This record gives sequence, C-alpha cells and structure tokens, in this order.
Amino acid sequence: MDIDNLIKEIQQMISSIEDLDEKVEAINRIRDGISQVSPFLGEPTDCVLWVRQETVQANEYNPNYVSSPEMQLLHTSIREDGYTMPIVTYDMQNGSREIVDGFHRNRIAREYPDIRHRIHGYLPVTTLNKPLDQRIAATIRHNRARGTHGIRPMSAIIMDLTRSGWSDEKICAQLGMDLDEVLRLKQITGLKEAFMNHEFSRSWEEFEKKFYEP
Repeated sequence: MDIDNLIKEIQQMISSIEDLDEKVEAINRIRDGISQVSPFLGEPTDCVLWVRQETVQANEYNPNYVSSPEMQLLHTSIREDGYTMPIVTYDMQNGSREIVDGFHRNRIAREYPDIRHRIHGYLPVTTLNKPLDQRIAATIRHNRARGTHGIRPMSAIIMDLTRSGWSDEKICAQLGMDLDEVLRLKQITGLKEAFMNHEFSRSWEEFEKKFYEP
C-alpha cells in the first residue's frame, strides 16, 4: 500500500472519532504499534504517549527542588513553546505511571488552568521500564545534569542504593559522582551500615576516627 494513502486513511479514521478519550487512545495505539518496528525502539522518546493526569503519580525518592521563580519560568516556557520534553515515567502495569523525571513539568499541567485546559487534562509521557534502583539512578542523573538535587535526600538515596547492594564504585559510575562525594553523603547518614560495601585500605579504627569522631 502506498504510504501517503495509508497516512490519509489513518488521518480520516482518527478524525471520525468524536470522543476525546477514544481518539487519544487510538493515537496512542498507533504510535505504540509503529514504535514496535522502529529502529529506535530502545529510545524512550521514540514513543510519546498522552495519558490522563490522574494516572501519573510522583515517586518517593526525587530530591529535586525548583524555586517559585523557576516554576513561573517553566510555566511561561510551556505556555509559549508547548511541551517540548515529555515526562519520563515507569509503567506500573496497573493503569498508573510513576514519574522518573519531569515532576515539575507534571505540576505545571495540574496547577495552571490554562495549560490543563489546553492539553485536555492529559500529560505527554515516555516509558522507562527499569528496576527501582535503576530508576532512582536515572532520576538522580537527570537532576544532576541540570544541577538540581538536594543534599540530605541524596544521602538517603545513597543509603537505599547501598542496601540494594550497590558498591561505592557503582554508585560513582551510575550517578556521576566521585568517591569523596559518596563518602561524605554516607557520613551524613551517621550510620555505619552505609559503609558495609566499602573496602577500606586503612584500619577500621582509623576509619571510625575520621568519620565518626568530632
């Protein structure tokens, strides 16, 4: 079949659907179907879907913070230029999605009536289906690349990754940190278990003196 004619048939079919939710669902299915045979299938941006805002929820591990002026600027950016970047999400397979990156882009759509009305209560999302520890790492990488992350929340995340079996070297490699930074964040926790996967070149007594004595 000629591609141009096929595109026209799909456009006519989509245009004939009057119900908004049904139309969006049809568009999503077409996009997902095309993505399955795309040479860029492994890239999340190859398939941007529109989903209802109420199906998207925040995660519990994001230390990112955006001040009020920056939120206003983000609103202006989305108002003037549209959503140029989708929200990265994890498909929870229960009709809900958890945000990996884009919490504040999500907030703009929910908190500003002009944007919410314009996008009909939907959000543009991509899908990053990885285990929890890898999603945490992805969130931190996004935040650090923008230069926005919180210190104390980061120390808690380092603890979570350590409990998941991540070595100091893996944390450094995956989060773009150096070893001294990881050790400082572990020290903030005040917990010796934070160092359970750390290999010491010095005696334990010297380590305790360095990190735990005033």
